[in-house]
Amino acid sequence: MHRNKDMPKLAYRDALKQALIDAMREDPDIFVIGEEVGRYGGAYGVTKDLIKEFGAERLIDTPISEPSIVGTAVGAAMAGMRPVAELMYVDFIGMTMDQLCNQAAKIRYMFGGQIGVPMVLRTQGGTGRSAGAQHSQSLEAYVMHTPGLRLAMPATVYDAYHLLRQSLTQPDPVVFIEHKGLYAMSEEVDLDVPPPAWGKSVVRREGKDLVIVTYSRQLHFVMKAAEDLSKMGIEVTVIDLRTLNPLDFDTIRPEVEKVGKAMVVSEGVMTSGVAAELAARITEECFDFLEEPVIRVAGEDIPISVSVELEKNSVPTPDFVVETAQKILA
Repeated sequence: MHRNKDMPKLAYRDALKQALIDAMREDPDIFVIGEEVGRYGGAYGVTKDLIKEFGAERLIDTPISEPSIVGTAVGAAMAGMRPVAELMYVDFIGMTMDQLCNQAAKIRYMFGGQIGVPMVLRTQGGTGRSAGAQHSQSLEAYVMHTPGLRLAMPATVYDAYHLLRQSLTQPDPVVFIEHKGLYAMSEEVDLDVPPPAWGKSVVRREGKDLVIVTYSRQLHFVMKAAEDLSKMGIEVTVIDLRTLNPLDFDTIRPEVEKVGKAMVVSEGVMTSGVAAELAARITEECFDFLEEPVIRVAGEDIPISVSVELEKNSVPTPDFVVETAQKILA
């Protein structure tokens, strides 16, 4: 695929698809396994038509059994393959906790470093499609809590491509969570521009009044909020984490030390969530520089409603980020 700066816009789902195509062409040990990933092309179209090029042996359709999907991937990875397991929704990750958290995450340690599990678990999370309480959660804290699992959550089309490509070179299991509200998002991107190093955060905007740390779809909400705040004379630094494990605190620390005020924004629930961990760590490592407590802006501690309006307001919105920033700086 020839790419240049004049290329048309690329959708988030198509960037993921291209990452799989490029990686599978380079490495015959990579295969995709999951529900409807082959003939149907994936629940969100990421693997559409890949079966035509790579065949049913590398696009493996499975029964509706998440433990079997992940367990098969773990065994294949231990045997030298590089599987990409797909779970239709992150909400079903609990069914795979033994295979993923007791086995994949711990194999390298349990075998004294003699063997690893170089697999990628692709799944979809977040709100925005009125899919109800059992299909709309943000469960990245489950993964971040488990030593041995890497966690990538791309917010941009560019990162959707490059983070997936980088994930497919890691020696240990990577959970790769795609926000279902981003699949149709398109951007003009040059995928040939070298990406940041694996595990590196990116400062998306610089400002002198407040640092906001975020990731995944909330990056776009925060960037909208930052534009609105700028019109009010408030300038915000926005940090996109890109990966939550590794967590690049070396990018966060100096920005917070310069500004002295910080907010963390996450779509996951407030209690014991990613925002709580980030806020605690910023407080511990930047305490002498903070002028105000670190504020968490996160999802409500409730099941997600199927109602469009209730769903929308159960997670941070750009307007709520603006209101919270104004209160911090008042």
